[in-house]
Amino acid sequence: MIKFGIIGCGRISHRFMQGLKQVADASLVSVWSRRAESVNKFVDQYGGIACNSLDELLASDIDAVYIATLPDSHAEYSITALNAGKHVLCEKPAAVNLAQLEPVLQLAKSKGLLFMEGMKPPFYPLYKRLKEHLLTDPIGPAGYVRAGSAVMDCPPGHPNYSYDLVGGSLMGIAPYESFLALDWLGPMTDLQAMGRFSGKEIDMFSIFQTQHQEGYAQLYCGFDLYGKGDALIAGTLGHITIHKNWWNPAKATIDYFDGHSVELNEPFIAGGLNYETEHFCELIRKGQTESPIITHELSRQMMAMLDEARRQIGLKFKGE
Repeated sequence: MIKFGIIGCGRISHRFMQGLKQVADASLVSVWSRRAESVNKFVDQYGGIACNSLDELLASDIDAVYIATLPDSHAEYSITALNAGKHVLCEKPAAVNLAQLEPVLQLAKSKGLLFMEGMKPPFYPLYKRLKEHLLTDPIGPAGYVRAGSAVMDCPPGHPNYSYDLVGGSLMGIAPYESFLALDWLGPMTDLQAMGRFSGKEIDMFSIFQTQHQEGYAQLYCGFDLYGKGDALIAGTLGHITIHKNWWNPAKATIDYFDGHSVELNEPFIAGGLNYETEHFCELIRKGQTESPIITHELSRQMMAMLDEARRQIGLKFKGE
């Protein structure tokens, strides 16, 4: 049994609990949030112990923590949890910037503990089936990725709009796009970005194109347009459309140059976070300290893309 403590009681923590119920031999033990009023409501709904402090949570009978706060505190809570001897599954992005992320990764390595950034798409049944299908019916080397998401359902006052909590569309949405480009095209070699702030301190819409070792990507993210969409991955022998919402993938169409096409349908259950949580638990049981899918190096590369995009649009957070 892998016993979890949860740090943060926002919307993503509820999705985590929806998924955790579907993960064999994993359970919730304790909960803490810097918004104290949310903790009791959370444990009333899901069970567990309501903790009055982070120290109390880390002293409870847990094996791992799931960090579900906003990005401003990810590195701090990861370091505190690792120093307490706990494995860490941390929501994306894993830190504010690469300089903040590196000490987290080094500490996990020195402690012999598992640290994994929560990046859900590659663990979905559709994404895994797609990769398996391409082994025998390939589209050739991928050379282009187009993907993005712009949402309009964040209410006024949502933390995504908070400069102090490291909000903005690049930090909130672009980690997904960064993952997709890196996963299919390899390490980034160049990036060009534009973004607008729309009267707020954070970017409300950004677009960035990247060059990679294997090709090019065009990516976007935003909070003031409605652009939920699909993703396109183009190769020499065909192209893949991962239908909306591509970051919660359930359907893909592969169109080949020779005229044939393949439809893949793989529904997901329990909100989808159960798949990455199951992977995380298996790594703990096997004594592994790094995911072979969301590697530490991949987390570095995703973070470096966000750093460069923010630098180009002029978005700096406190302390940078």
